[in-house]
Amino acid sequence: MTTINKEEIQKFSSLANEWWDVKGKFKPLHMFNPIRIEYINQMIRKYFKISDKEIDPFKNLKILDIGCGGGLISEPMARLGAKVTGIDASEKNIYVAKIHSKKSNLEINYLNSSPEKLNGREEFDIILNLEIIEHVEDVELYLKSCSKLLKKDGIMFTATLNRTITSYLKAIIGAEYILRWLPIGTHDWNKFIRPEELEKKLSSENFKTIEVKGLVFNPLSNKWKKSNNLSVNYIICSTKS
Repeated sequence: MTTINKEEIQKFSSLANEWWDVKGKFKPLHMFNPIRIEYINQMIRKYFKISDKEIDPFKNLKILDIGCGGGLISEPMARLGAKVTGIDASEKNIYVAKIHSKKSNLEINYLNSSPEKLNGREEFDIILNLEIIEHVEDVELYLKSCSKLLKKDGIMFTATLNRTITSYLKAIIGAEYILRWLPIGTHDWNKFIRPEELEKKLSSENFKTIEVKGLVFNPLSNKWKKSNNLSVNYIICSTKS
């Protein structure tokens, strides 16, 4: 059994050299990144009771970034002091991530792997599943593997897309076909998962939801913001009970 969908991996492998090009194919992700980092930072500090005055606030935390791509989230977490492991099923993505982290003088443990292959050899305080679950082959196996890798009372962030008419119009028709923010075929609407469905799957693996938050794009400010609107992008913060 595997969580790896070879077609999905090939899609992102073909774009690997563009991960850090803010004007390239991953421009939407670079625009999206600040709100993700802000939210994750806020929730980690709140959950682990970390003072805003800490210079390296995450210095005692081990973070696993699954589907890390070129390291767009791994690097900011490492800068905050965390011990970061980034894994990706694409060998090309990991190569790009390693090169960029060296240029950034950051020590990040990058591995060409999927969560089930890590087999619980190491446990983490925090797991980041950001825009990855809609690309995996077996969601149940994926979440089961995450549960094995997360410490008891650790927290996990799962960000994905809701399966709604609105998400089809905005994330696929709008973003891929009209605005051409993303390559056509980046997403399969049938693989999007509703928040209540995801919460149920998380619950079956002993995860308890802390918060569900929507992330929406404001075309006037050209920025993303947190919202209670879950119709397109949303993120679930959960703890392993």
